[in-house]
Amino acid sequence: MKQFFASNILLGKTHNMMMKSSLCLLALQLLVTSTAFADRPNVIVIMTDDQGYGEFSCHGNPITQTPNIDKIARDGIRLTDFHVAPMCTPTRGQLMTGLDAFRNGASNVSSGRTLLKTDVKTIANVFQDAGYRTGIFGKWHLGDNYPFRPEDRGFDEALWFPSSHINSVPDYWDNDYFDDTYIRNGQRRKYHGYCTDVFFDEAASWIAKEDERPFFAYIALNAAHWPWFVPDKFREPIRQAIRKNPEVVEKLNSSKREDLVSFLAMGANIDENVGKLDERLTQSDVFDNTIVIFLTDNGSTMGQDYFNAGMRGKKTQLWEGGHRVPCFIRWPAGSLGDPRDVSELSHVQDIMPTLADLAGVADLPGELDGQSLAPILRGEKDSLGDRMLVINYSRMPGARVNYTRESPAIPRRNGAAVLWKRWRLLENRMLFDLESDPHQDHNVAADHPGVVAKMRAHLDHWWDGVKDDVRKPQRVIIGSDAENPMLLSACEWLDVFVDQQRQVRDGVLKNGTWHLHVARAGTYRLELRRWPRESGLQLTDSLPETRVTDGEFVPGKSLPITSATLQAGDQKLKLSPQPDKESFVTEVELDEGNMQLRTSFFDPDGNEICGAYYVYVNRQQ
Repeated sequence: MKQFFASNILLGKTHNMMMKSSLCLLALQLLVTSTAFADRPNVIVIMTDDQGYGEFSCHGNPITQTPNIDKIARDGIRLTDFHVAPMCTPTRGQLMTGLDAFRNGASNVSSGRTLLKTDVKTIANVFQDAGYRTGIFGKWHLGDNYPFRPEDRGFDEALWFPSSHINSVPDYWDNDYFDDTYIRNGQRRKYHGYCTDVFFDEAASWIAKEDERPFFAYIALNAAHWPWFVPDKFREPIRQAIRKNPEVVEKLNSSKREDLVSFLAMGANIDENVGKLDERLTQSDVFDNTIVIFLTDNGSTMGQDYFNAGMRGKKTQLWEGGHRVPCFIRWPAGSLGDPRDVSELSHVQDIMPTLADLAGVADLPGELDGQSLAPILRGEKDSLGDRMLVINYSRMPGARVNYTRESPAIPRRNGAAVLWKRWRLLENRMLFDLESDPHQDHNVAADHPGVVAKMRAHLDHWWDGVKDDVRKPQRVIIGSDAENPMLLSACEWLDVFVDQQRQVRDGVLKNGTWHLHVARAGTYRLELRRWPRESGLQLTDSLPETRVTDGEFVPGKSLPITSATLQAGDQKLKLSPQPDKESFVTEVELDEGNMQLRTSFFDPDGNEICGAYYVYVNRQQ
């Protein structure tokens, strides 16, 4: 017995020594980690929606003032030849991955082509792996379902809304920018206040949390995207400026002028929030060692009609005004030299490798299409060399284009702009010299066959590298424990555009197919709806025009829906409405693997009306 106690006392001493040793080791690791983190910069990327190069007073806009954004430009480095895609999803995917839109899978704003390939790392993954805490606040637009959601792609904290804009088809019904319901880490939650204010406030609160780790914050706004809803106090200064400069808006009728007022008022609200964020950074004592990048996601939706900083074109177009946007980089403690213009040809896909380089994050994935601009920003190099860039994206299914007679939603080589020095080759047929023709009024392809040949060869080589994968649809996963139950919406119909709640209200007569992957074989309950659950509406209900905080939503049309069909793979079922007349419900047995899903609503005479805009999916336990 004495021997037993003695051995236990010895074991106890040994255990205590091991515990002390472990604690010492842990403390040492924390000290080392804390010391390493102390030198790491924080990172904030602010991206606004649908503002172009000319929407800022630092670029000469005559009827709006953006002093806080101007200050970032004045105190930082200004990339004066910086480009994105002419639509938001391709830009966002390139920002997240450092890869071309045709390589990362996110090539369109809807129509089943927003889904960022799951086998590529995002910038959030990269910073998360390096010990950063990561957060997104606002617009994601790279997939609404598992495994494409921001919380699936490297963000610890995710406050966001689905699809392209607030009041999109899968968004919470009748969200109107004020006191809306968003998704917080996978759960819907109501917030009070104007959307831009909410996203900045929540980001600032998250940044200020006590945490020794550096942070990567992505503040991605829906403003100034339509609908142009904004607190009214921001409109009057714009109206006053227009009264002083009426010639700026002489092309616009009275309705379009009011749209412009609201659009620029949203920009003024953004600017106010940028100023408040800077104050919070100062209060938290992280201002100097925080890299802030400000940019927009595509060219302006309205610039071409009033002020476009001398450029031609707008959002969705290959003209310079469709994709050349501001990009300002500020890092007071970063030894980046004096504030200045940098005229290097650069692109949104350069941001991921640039930030990783500046922050000392070495573990970047594979080969990227983007290049680090850090050597230029630090003054170590004057240029990245003789660089060419390609901008290409999937168009809206109904868009009119000159480079194909087939659906422009299907990616094609000739839908591209090739950028090289002062030259722009558009649609593989038009060449413009920005040096002598900044407005791109004169096609000089016939005068410079050697330039055309060189740029065309680059385009061909680029296309050869993406053409085999670019047309393959990415698949939403159903039946995974990570998201079950779940909602499918019409915005994922492949190459069919139904992405606005306005279209649901209009009862747009379209149908399409979901391309899915069944994670687990089993029994699936499928619920088909014309209106979403939270609306409480029946299949055939109409809606009056709805007054919301800062405007109106159009009336909702009644559709004479009496029956439905559902085709899941090889199974085709005819359905009758539920007793509450709100939906059609059925259960089907699904095998694991890829499948296609299609639904149809019919009138009393058996004529197809449209597809179900909403399908709720639940794998039964």
